[in-house]
This record gives sequence, structure tokens and C-alpha cells, in this order.
Amino acid sequence: MQSLTLTRYPTPISPPTLNLYPLRQIAGSVLSVPTTGNRSEMTSRRECASFKSLAVGQTSTGDGDDGYCTLIDFAGNGGGEGTKVGDDLVVLLYHLQHACKRIASLVASPFNSSLGKLSVNSSSGSDRDAPKPLDIVSNDIVLSSLRNSGKVAVMASEENDSPTWIKDDGPYVVVVDPLDGSRNIDASIPTGTIFGIYNRLVELDHLPVEEKAELNSLQRGNRLVASGYVLYSSATIFCVTLGSGTHAFTLDHSTGEFVLTHQNIKIPTRGQIYSVNDARYFDWPDGLRKYIDTVRQGKGQNPKKYSARYICSLVADLHRTLLYGGVAMNPRDHLRLVYEGNPVAFLVEQAGGKSSDGKRGILSIQPVKLHQRLPLFLGSVEDVTELESYGDVQQTVNPGYEV
Repeated sequence: MQSLTLTRYPTPISPPTLNLYPLRQIAGSVLSVPTTGNRSEMTSRRECASFKSLAVGQTSTGDGDDGYCTLIDFAGNGGGEGTKVGDDLVVLLYHLQHACKRIASLVASPFNSSLGKLSVNSSSGSDRDAPKPLDIVSNDIVLSSLRNSGKVAVMASEENDSPTWIKDDGPYVVVVDPLDGSRNIDASIPTGTIFGIYNRLVELDHLPVEEKAELNSLQRGNRLVASGYVLYSSATIFCVTLGSGTHAFTLDHSTGEFVLTHQNIKIPTRGQIYSVNDARYFDWPDGLRKYIDTVRQGKGQNPKKYSARYICSLVADLHRTLLYGGVAMNPRDHLRLVYEGNPVAFLVEQAGGKSSDGKRGILSIQPVKLHQRLPLFLGSVEDVTELESYGDVQQTVNPGYEV
């Protein structure tokens, strides 16, 4: 047979225009990075505490002053206007983003299609909500990264019955849902990781390990230091608040870095989309049915007819709502306050939105148990406020879970 020789001809391809944020531009808004001087002068000025200088020096992409801002750049230089982010939190975020990159690779692997269908035995939740092997692997990945950071005292995970004590002098407490929406993986529906970070309560240090681990994990959402989610979809997006605004970073697969693409997200005060499982309509209370009937006919406070968009993945539905406005909800006692409700509520409110269980703000609720469930309504301020005005919006018929 005649051999076939392939010749590759380099063809210049112009990259698409992306809304990336160079370090110079960020410096003029939220980061304390000098805007003048040569590269060596800028580098020397950035050399402050150990990990911050390492992060800024090694994770910028591009040349000179115009290197794009990565997640670690952003955190290392303040994390938002009026925010001071300590070295310990920067180290923790570095390890957390590493875990999420590994999970992103895991869920995209063709070798996990059958793994996602399996269930493992669990003492909590229904069979439909039972953890899958991918949940367990993702949980192990997060736990390993938090251990390696050396900055975490305790991790409380949706996949564990009780918190895991890691390090006595770790300054932070991390609550996490390692892989939200995992039951949809086989259909390639977006999934995500949700996390919240609290300060360790040093006043509890004298208590037995199990007791202080649980009490540290049961802090109110209004005590969060940082929270965020990572969306695993057509792009991998790390959306985070460090207490001053909500910002999103998109994974650049060519460099392995999360690059700032959505700076200071502001959710519209009102949207035109509602996100809920309409199949439960006849289980809803009168107030919720009346609200949905009203807005989709264009007879609410907004004269435009609302559209329904529902993915059945909290991270995906929330991400769309952050960008486009409207309201995302689950009126049942379904979502967990500690691992899901509090972290996403903090993120939404930092973006100028509103969170509620239908009667009160999420962040003001004191958790009483680790796997406590509640209804959740998130989104544009005017939309959530209008929904609450209908009174009875929490579903109590056929909640689907023991609460």
C-alpha cells in the first residue's frame, strides 16, 4: 500500500472577542495594582505577603501590564472594592479552585457515563436524592484539597452525615455541596459545586471535637466570609463573592486558569423569567399558583408576560438568573440551608438580588441541624418581593422528603 503523508499548514485563526478584564483595567476599578511603570517595577510592588506575591507573579496571563486577571490575582489584590482578603483566604481559594478543576475534568470524562447512573447506600434523603459514586469522588477531591491547604478547621459536606474535623488551628470552616445536580450527568445537563466559607469560632475551641465541628458548621449565613459556585457546562465558571460584589471567572483550558470575565455582576432589579418545576403546580398553595398564573399572563407588576426556564440544576438555574434576572425557586422543603441555601443567598445578595424562604430572608435563619431543608426563592429584588406579597407560597403538600 502507498503511504499517506499529511502536511499541516499553520493557519492563523483570530480568537473570538471575549469580555476579559486585563490587570490594568481592574486596577482602575477594584484592585490595588499600580497602573504605571514597567513590568519589573509592578512585580516588585506586588511582592507583599508570601502567597499573594506568588499568586500574582505566576498566575497572570498575557504580557506586561495587560495580563488578564485570574481568580488568584483578584483575591490576592483585595477581591473587590473595600475588601481586604488575607493570605489565608487566598491560599484556601487556590486549593478550592484546584479541586473544582479536577471535578470539571471528572464530570466531562467519557469513562464516567455509567458511573453517574449508580447509587450508593445512604441513610439520608430519598432514593432519588441518594448520593452517586461521582458525588463521593467529588467529595473526596474537595476534602483532599482542603486538607492540603492547611487553612481549614472543619468541612461540612452534603455527602457526609457529620462534619469532618481537619485541623485545630485552621482559620476557616467550609460547607460544601461537592456535585449539585449529579443525577443529571448522564444527560449532560449542567452540574455544579456550591461552597461557603466562615471564620472558625475560636470561642468553641475548648469543646469536644464533634461538638465544635457541628456548631462551627451551623453558623448563620450572614456570617459568611465568602461563598460561590462552580458551573460545569459548556464553560466552567467559578462565581464567587468575597464580601464585596459578585464576580465570575471562566476556565481558560489553554492555561488552566480561571480568568475574570464577569466583573461585579448586578442582577437586574426585575426580570422576565421564572424558574420552577411546573409539574408540581397542583401541589402548590393558592398564593404560589396565583403568582405564576399572574406573571405568565403579563398581569403582574411587570406588564410583560414571563417565560418559564427550568433546568433542574440549582447552579445552572441560578447562573442564568444572576445574568438575566427574574426568580428561581423550589417551593418545597428540598434544598439544604447549610450547603446550598446560605452560600447561594449570600452570592445573590452581593449581586444586588434578594433571597427568601417565602417568608423571611435566608441569611437570617439560624440552622438547627446540618441537613436542614427549606424552600428557596432567589432572584431580582422586585420579583422576589412581588412573589412574597402573595403570602402562601411554600409548598407543604407532597414535599417529597422527610423534613
